Amino acid sequence: MNETGISRNEITGVILAGGRGSRMGGVDKGWVEVNGHPMVEHVAARLQPQVAALLINANRNYERYVALGFPVVPDLFEGYLGPLAGMASGMQAATTSYVVTAPCDSPLIGHDLVARLAAALRQEAADIAVAHDGERSHPVFLLLRRDLATDLAVYLESGGRKIDRWFARHRVAYADFHDTPEAFMNVNDPGERAQLERKLAQAAPC
Repeated sequence: MNETGISRNEITGVILAGGRGSRMGGVDKGWVEVNGHPMVEHVAARLQPQVAALLINANRNYERYVALGFPVVPDLFEGYLGPLAGMASGMQAATTSYVVTAPCDSPLIGHDLVARLAAALRQEAADIAVAHDGERSHPVFLLLRRDLATDLAVYLESGGRKIDRWFARHRVAYADFHDTPEAFMNVNDPGERAQLERKLAQAAPC
């Protein structure tokens, strides 16, 4: 047990890699390389030490993701329904009390991401904790109770797709990351990739 009141052993990490990558021409963004490594490897290296177990949600390149050494779970719902579908799949596969998610294309996630989300969740007695960089929230960087899995599945089955509308059904806390907004940088074009490479070059290697 740490100062957040939530043990690392109670948390499963889920890397969200199930999207279409439409803004990058359909590329599987997890395999876009920055500083010589696929982005999914950077994310896994940073997230794994913070959780008891790590899963990857992916709908393509299954064998390639499996080769990273983590269980791979596809979306339970067909049709690329967005990040909520990946979260639902990860929650169904996890066995811990909590699940934390992060996208495969944000290799600068902080080494204290989970601790800060957990602290916000506990302090506000919330169901879900979401990262906020001081200007906007980042709803795919979240920690939530796994027992919300059934409610999320019902929401998706009813046609719900928007994260904020699902959040409205629960108590949400916002974790303050105003001091590290770069942790949520991702890659959607070559310029962003070059910017990320510069940032990673200044950080510890994965």
